[in-house]
Amino acid sequence: MPKTMGLMGKKVGMTRIYSDIGSSIPVTVIETGPCVVLQIKTVAKEGYNAIQIGFGSKKDARMNKPMSGHVKTAGKGGFYFIKEFRVNDPSQYEVGQTIAVSDLFKVGDLIDISAKTKGSGFQGVMKRHGFAGGPGGHGSMFHRAPGSIGCSAWPSRVVKGKKMPGQMGTNLVTKKNVMVMDVRPDQNVLVVKGGVPGAKQSVLQIFTK
Repeated sequence: MPKTMGLMGKKVGMTRIYSDIGSSIPVTVIETGPCVVLQIKTVAKEGYNAIQIGFGSKKDARMNKPMSGHVKTAGKGGFYFIKEFRVNDPSQYEVGQTIAVSDLFKVGDLIDISAKTKGSGFQGVMKRHGFAGGPGGHGSMFHRAPGSIGCSAWPSRVVKGKKMPGQMGTNLVTKKNVMVMDVRPDQNVLVVKGGVPGAKQSVLQIFTK
């Protein structure tokens, strides 16, 4: 398990910036943090080193009693999203500490970003797996169907892993080596080059390298 620190953020959307020579660079704007340390885990007690952080303020009235008791030690209220990040030295952090975007990232850094991709619902084999489909003529009677899926007398079953229609999207995807183009600590904003997984307002996990 890689010991990489990170923060949680929310995808705001995409825009563009211009370089010194006037070329257009597509970028993604991410509202990153601030995140609050809720729990510190150590090898001696839990078997591994990690910190648990919260992101997205949540009213006390919207939390159940177990969660209210869990975040009470930090003294920063409740959170909608809670995530663990592995660290090498948990003693560098303390419960209730606030971690801002400028504490971990700077312009020019290469980072990894994980998020769930956009959901596309139940789709057929042509859209989901790129099947070519059958002839387009009216007499074909075979257009977008997957075709034969089984075997003959042996092994008389559909083999595991066969490409079939099904749910498409909502998979956890990690985009690696994304370049940080700008850091705006006063707005808690991180600007990265190119696109990142997920729809607008989706929660991202942003890892340092």
